[in-house]
Amino acid sequence: MIFLSCNKKSHLDKNIISQKDSLPVYLSLANDINLSYDFKQKYAQKAFSIIVDEKNDSVNRINLFKVANRYYNMNDLKSYKTISQLILERSMSAKDSSSIAKAYTYLGDYYGAQLVSDSAFRNYFKAQKIYLQINDKYNLSKTLLSKASLQYNEGDFFESEISVFKALSILKEQKDVNDLLYECYNLLGILNNEKEEYSKALEFQNKALNTLTDKTIPLDLQLKATSFNNIGFVYMRMKDYKQAIPYFQKGLQEKNLFEEKTILYAMLLDNLAYSKLKSRNMEGLPDLFYRSMKIRDSLGMRMAKISNQIHLSEYYAFKKDTFKAIQLSKQALLLSRSSDKLNNTLQALKQIAVVDPKNAAKYSREYILLNDKMLKAERNMGEKFSRIEYETNEIKDQNSSLQEKNKTLIYVFSICTLIGLFFYVYKTQQAKNRELLFKQQQQIANEDIYNLMISQQNEIELTRIKEKKKVAQELHDGVLGRMFGVRISLDSLDKIDEAEAAEKRRKYLAELKHIEEDIREISHDLNREKSELINNFVVILNKLFDNQKNTYPSKLETSFDSHIKWELVNNIVKINLYRIIQEALQNCNKYAKADTIKVEFKSEIDHLVLSIFDDGVGFNVRRTKNGIGLHNIEYRAAECKGTAAIKSAKGEGTLLVVKVPIDQKINLQKNDI
Repeated sequence: MIFLSCNKKSHLDKNIISQKDSLPVYLSLANDINLSYDFKQKYAQKAFSIIVDEKNDSVNRINLFKVANRYYNMNDLKSYKTISQLILERSMSAKDSSSIAKAYTYLGDYYGAQLVSDSAFRNYFKAQKIYLQINDKYNLSKTLLSKASLQYNEGDFFESEISVFKALSILKEQKDVNDLLYECYNLLGILNNEKEEYSKALEFQNKALNTLTDKTIPLDLQLKATSFNNIGFVYMRMKDYKQAIPYFQKGLQEKNLFEEKTILYAMLLDNLAYSKLKSRNMEGLPDLFYRSMKIRDSLGMRMAKISNQIHLSEYYAFKKDTFKAIQLSKQALLLSRSSDKLNNTLQALKQIAVVDPKNAAKYSREYILLNDKMLKAERNMGEKFSRIEYETNEIKDQNSSLQEKNKTLIYVFSICTLIGLFFYVYKTQQAKNRELLFKQQQQIANEDIYNLMISQQNEIELTRIKEKKKVAQELHDGVLGRMFGVRISLDSLDKIDEAEAAEKRRKYLAELKHIEEDIREISHDLNREKSELINNFVVILNKLFDNQKNTYPSKLETSFDSHIKWELVNNIVKINLYRIIQEALQNCNKYAKADTIKVEFKSEIDHLVLSIFDDGVGFNVRRTKNGIGLHNIEYRAAECKGTAAIKSAKGEGTLLVVKVPIDQKINLQKNDI
């Protein structure tokens, strides 16, 4: 068993070693131009399957970049994008700024190839900012050039030129950067050619050609052939076709051009043939056009064929073969309309208008409309690039200043905390002082009410004494005197005969009946006095209500539950209830605009309930809950160990309910008012 397990482990180790050894082979085969597309796909997939499960380190990310390059060279842009996004995620996870920036450039290349210019520009610009931060000048210049090429393709020549000059200003301080210097000069030559500044265009193209003396630049890039083509194209734009022909011929003579840059080879053939046509040198025509078109067709370059078809249309128009000329120009127009590049359609319309004069007006109108559309699209794209750059710069500025802002924020927060703490202590003390002052004012008010009630009690007491004297006088002077007279008269009945005595007895009994009625009346008066004595709090309230009725137009309705034993209600409760009613009536008079006000006392089990309702305008209880008047009512209810509830809404009146606990069983008459 030990032997077998050792063999198994050894076998696994060999597999791991063989996988690592095979990775460079797979990467090399995936880039072999001699292999078919399917074989290159197969080897690229094998390389990726090895790399994807490895640890996320710098070597792993470098290998992923290599696989992405293989897919880009195969024109498998979907796989190229997927791997580029994976690299971006891993680079961000590892906080590898250099790889993040490089992944952004790869995504920029993808969107550029897909003609999604705004997304391409955004990714290039993100990469530019990161390279600027990490001071990677070489890659910064490279990214600026990619951005400049994109701007050129979208017709934003001015901004493209600015980007190139930015790259040049960085590269002039660097060494061994002739490959990028070549790209800068070459693009500046192309830009000046577009602006019809031909002398400058030739100057920059010659500068680009001179940088190729550097032997470190790979020959398989075929940059010399590119420069010859571009110089020849400048002469074409100048309509100096005889001068252009030698440069196109030099380009075609470059070694291995067809194998290494087939696309450029086809372009040179087309440009050479067109220059010959324009200079009326028919040698090799139209074969050169057809060779170029055949190569482009084999490469799947459908849009590039438009140039061949237009040039062939011109050739057959020159040869007076109108049918073929119209046929080729129509083919070019049909093909160009399936493209997003309006410039192709414009060239096709221009040519067909020349060879088909009968329909020239129709094609010319379409040409004008499309030309306006193209100019507008170019302007919009330029504005979009500027907006993307502005927005990205704004985000960067915000991020760069964030740390400084955070420091400032900490200081400000600390100071604000201290100030806030100071104000909290100050406001708390102020609130305590206000509460103390409020309690003092309440105490003074309570004393005033108490004095008022004492004064009222004294008045009632004087009235009671006065009534007592009156009753005593009536009993002494009236009832007792009459009773004494009846008693004497009854005593005298024994001295007279029975018949006369019976008559007088009836008379005296009637008199006694009258005396009994007088005593009953005096008793009723005494009971009424006792009731007034007991209910003097109600009397005080009625005086408040009478004052309300006489002063304000609102109708006041009052109701007292007869079951309430006011003599058992504590003086403190009476004082606070009086003040609550007074406060509530004052609020009704000031704000409610009510037609009717109802004040009602009810007796519940162990509770006294005061409810005050008005049919006025009402108010928002939440917004007004901190009002002084409402606060006073709640405070006084709490003083009585009770509760105060207010219900109101705009246009629905207001209801105040105060519920106070009372003990109606214990006799507290000593404390009664």
